[in-house]
Amino acid sequence: MNILMLSSTFPYPPSRGGTEIRTFNLLKYLHQRHNITLVTQRHSGVSDAEVEELRQWVSELVIFPIPAEPKGGLLGKVGRFTESLLKGTPPNVLHRYSPEMQAWVDTYVKAGKCDAITCEHSVNEIYVRPEFRNSVRTVVDIHSSVYGWSKNHLEMGASPNALRDRLYLSILYSYEKRYCTKFSNIVVTTEDDRQQMLQFNPAAEIRVIPNGVDLELFPYRPKDPGGHQLVFVGAMDASHNIDAARFFTLEVLPELQKRYPDATFSIVGARPTPEVKALSDRLGVIVTGKVSSMAEQLHSASVCVVPLRTGFGIKNKTLEAMAAGVPVVGSDRGLEGLAVEGEGVPLRALRANGVREYVDAIARLFEDAQLREELAKNGRSLVETEYTWESAGSRYEQVLIS
Repeated sequence: MNILMLSSTFPYPPSRGGTEIRTFNLLKYLHQRHNITLVTQRHSGVSDAEVEELRQWVSELVIFPIPAEPKGGLLGKVGRFTESLLKGTPPNVLHRYSPEMQAWVDTYVKAGKCDAITCEHSVNEIYVRPEFRNSVRTVVDIHSSVYGWSKNHLEMGASPNALRDRLYLSILYSYEKRYCTKFSNIVVTTEDDRQQMLQFNPAAEIRVIPNGVDLELFPYRPKDPGGHQLVFVGAMDASHNIDAARFFTLEVLPELQKRYPDATFSIVGARPTPEVKALSDRLGVIVTGKVSSMAEQLHSASVCVVPLRTGFGIKNKTLEAMAAGVPVVGSDRGLEGLAVEGEGVPLRALRANGVREYVDAIARLFEDAQLREELAKNGRSLVETEYTWESAGSRYEQVLIS
């Protein structure tokens, strides 16, 4: 089968962020049995070596430059909002849009060179014309609803620019409602996102295909280190991770340290913003920046916390911690899409949303080595049986060929 994959995000290395991880691992699986033509855009942080490494995983790699940054200042912002309003399309989609890339896609599809088109992340929907589905299967792998994401950020008071996001919310709603009608199939990562997309198009063919974990990159830890070391992992320039790191550092950790004065909190991930770096001034807080092995950072912690208050979709960070055999304490958002408790379900993680819930759950794990082992084993078993990239890739393949 000839598959045209569109990803404005350069999906390599598969450690830069959630979009890169999902896109790369799905194309890696599909490449085993199909011809994959990947059309992507290259930003300044992508090296020539990374381009050549990615080329090994596709049949053809087509790269376009990312358009220049839009003009700043008040006039620039007003202009972008006006254009977004007139076109009914978010400014980040319009900014990355490449007419050259569009022309290439149009020519490729018209020539009948592909059997299916898949858009990795909804921002790539702009390149798929409604009439394409008359000749090829068209699939959008949304990753997460942008409307649902922004709405959730506003509700939780975690938006980095609340005024801007309120202005754009109605545009996002209309935008997603419009584009989700033009695809043969829609793929999401959680049931919450499925329900959100059904509101836009009740007749849509929507499949839930969660993320996975590379079990070789995240082996089960050889031993429980004990102690009172906490870890939180993720890209530290993402708004939901910034909010989580600040919430836990400023509100939860001080309360926990009243019981455990030696408790430490490592914030692990690339590109920490100044406000994240500033958290290292707090007692017991370590901000690492980019690390060579995320698994090693997880293995050295007693407990992994996932204190997300915003953001839809299944979380790679949660799955990776479980795969690594590290007990997890997470919020409803951090554990979204995962069966971790309840009747007939082995206990796989502890749930917490408020400060007191976090302190109590973490204290339980600090004090109970047997409970830590139970969560570690059950979490790993869950990932092995339901959340590998082989499983996700197989389900994705079925959507494309059915």
